[in-house]
Amino acid sequence: MSGAVPETFRYDDDICRKFAWATVVWGLIGMLVGLLIAVQLYTPLANFTTSWLSFGRLRPLHTNAVVFAFCGNAIFAGIYHSSQRLLKTRMWSDVLSRVHFWGWQAIIVAAALTLPLGLTTSKEYAELEWPIDLAITVVWLTFALNFFMTLRRRREQVLYVSIWFYISTIVAIAMLHVVNSLGIPVTLTKSYPIYTGIQDALVQWWYGHNAVAFFLTTPFLGLAYYYIPKAAGRPIYSYRLSILHFWSLIFLYIWAGPHHLQHTALPVWLQSLGMVFSVMLVAPSWGGGINFLLTLKNAWSKLKTDPVLKFFLCGVTFYMMATFEGPLLSIKAVNAISHNTDWTIAHVHSGALGWNGFLAFGMLYWLLPRLQGTELHSQRLAHWHFWLGTLGILVYIVPMYVSGVVHATMANAVGSDSLLVHPSFIEIARALIPLQLVRAVGGSLYLAGVILMTYNLVRTAISARAARLALGKPACFEDTEAQAMARPDDRGFAFPTWSGMVENWPTAMTLFVLVAVAAGGILELVPALTADDASLRIAAVKPYTPLELEGRDIYIREGCVGCHTQMIRTLPEEVLRYGPHSQAGEFVYDTPHLWGSKRTGPDLHRVGGKYGDAWHYRHLVNPRALVEGSVMPAYPWLAETPLESSDVRKKMVALQRIGVPYLEGDILGAPKALERQSRDIVARLKEQGETNAKDATEMVALIAYLQRLGTDLGKNEATKEVTKEATSP
Repeated sequence: MSGAVPETFRYDDDICRKFAWATVVWGLIGMLVGLLIAVQLYTPLANFTTSWLSFGRLRPLHTNAVVFAFCGNAIFAGIYHSSQRLLKTRMWSDVLSRVHFWGWQAIIVAAALTLPLGLTTSKEYAELEWPIDLAITVVWLTFALNFFMTLRRRREQVLYVSIWFYISTIVAIAMLHVVNSLGIPVTLTKSYPIYTGIQDALVQWWYGHNAVAFFLTTPFLGLAYYYIPKAAGRPIYSYRLSILHFWSLIFLYIWAGPHHLQHTALPVWLQSLGMVFSVMLVAPSWGGGINFLLTLKNAWSKLKTDPVLKFFLCGVTFYMMATFEGPLLSIKAVNAISHNTDWTIAHVHSGALGWNGFLAFGMLYWLLPRLQGTELHSQRLAHWHFWLGTLGILVYIVPMYVSGVVHATMANAVGSDSLLVHPSFIEIARALIPLQLVRAVGGSLYLAGVILMTYNLVRTAISARAARLALGKPACFEDTEAQAMARPDDRGFAFPTWSGMVENWPTAMTLFVLVAVAAGGILELVPALTADDASLRIAAVKPYTPLELEGRDIYIREGCVGCHTQMIRTLPEEVLRYGPHSQAGEFVYDTPHLWGSKRTGPDLHRVGGKYGDAWHYRHLVNPRALVEGSVMPAYPWLAETPLESSDVRKKMVALQRIGVPYLEGDILGAPKALERQSRDIVARLKEQGETNAKDATEMVALIAYLQRLGTDLGKNEATKEVTKEATSP
């Protein structure tokens, strides 16, 4: 129309820069902590005999820093940048964008402070206590409101597939976080989940697996569908394949969580269901990976000169490797070998370092120079980063694969006399130490690459600032949308009516996504959570005494579950090594569950009564004095730290509310019962030669808990329960 004034608008790139730089900073911190705990695994002295620097407390700090700080900030940087351009509008609220940014950083700082202090729920990827969980909910809803209101005011009618993946991330993570975090607060720093035993294990791994799915996979796929075509300078190879990739992935992923609990006390139908859906995941995952590779096909000539494309290509390769290996490890026969060993560690880190890390690095190298209106300081340094990172990943994961195979082979070796060839777990631990050393070297190389990237990006920012001072404004990059909604070979494809509808209607898209991701959770969790607990209960299994309860909380605080499992699987070799396999009824009063997922040390489910009280005392003060070659951290401070038990009644009341049968008399008499049991243990310690043992210390409480493990049934009774379970219909 003649004389019409064209509409103009500006994107909010400042929020993208904030999240991008936070990605760099937290990446450095998270990976530095990761290197420290890698060293601690073969050099126990690196624990410094300081409570807040021990492996058990730093491990969850590392995982949270890498997953939620490094990867989380990378996700948000990419979503804010790509969404504004795909929707052709500025974010709905600059205020909400900044509330999201500063709120997320505050949550990360809170995690960095509380986890080393031992304030943890012990639940994998969900260790933060309830006040921080509430803050996560508020910040996530702030992000969701801003995102969906931006969708509402968009200028581009059709929703590109990246937006689909972002919607699924927002919806699924909200659902997962709320369901898994339901608990009863005891104090400001302590709570108990509302689930117990096998129910808590199922909910936790439904969450844990799908946190990987919907925090480390779907948002990164959305970023890949935007940034790979941008970097390659051509549209996505097949839009129809991206649609199949999206819907099949988000529907299938949510079912696969139980594959983390193969051969455990979890009902067999759930184990098998998780395995079946895990195997099915290969098809959509590889379909998406092939789509990315074919998009990069005509950009091979640029690989020599463009480090961004190198990172993207290698990242997609690791994505395809990880999404093939994950289903492979869900198969029961393979899981029997891989689970609880470093094979799983190799699998997790090939995905995290290769897929998430490399995609984030490629995005940062592509994004930050453009956001600052300048060229990257040094392409050569970026190439060096790529090769250091690639070498670091290989040097990291190869020894971990070897470690996993060695661990499983030694642990399961049975001689002609039907006895274990390596009955002592320390033989296995010693054999793995050289491999742990090589792993740390690989981590050092990967970290060196991140340091190079940080230097390169900082120099880029400095040169951009100098240009602004000289010119008064930054140089501008043309930011046109290179990707097309469909390639020519897709135009003859007749999309289903519902597909066309959801591409144009965000409300329908969100509802379809909610149904797809909720279906698996409902059909898996509801039967397990509504099952009659009475059918699982074993008369001989009693609730923990007040002192044992306090000891269990100390065990959780010190992160012992990061190295020890409390789940003897149904495998014959494990029964030979540890005793009768664990029964579902033995965990009905356990919240949170402590089944664990890695054995750096032996399983502890039936350790009670196996050693004297003085053995545990000496072992905790100095493990190497009793077990030569042990890599376990020392806990000498436990022997001197008075037990703070003023909240024991509150804890018992909270547990009573979720079904633990504490009587009112038990709760009222808890302080005296605690003192009485403590005095008995100290008396035995002195009889066994520990004359300096003090009453009512954290050491005494932890010993009480360890000596309780697996003793409710006794060896004969446990064998009877196993037989009864095997013969029941």
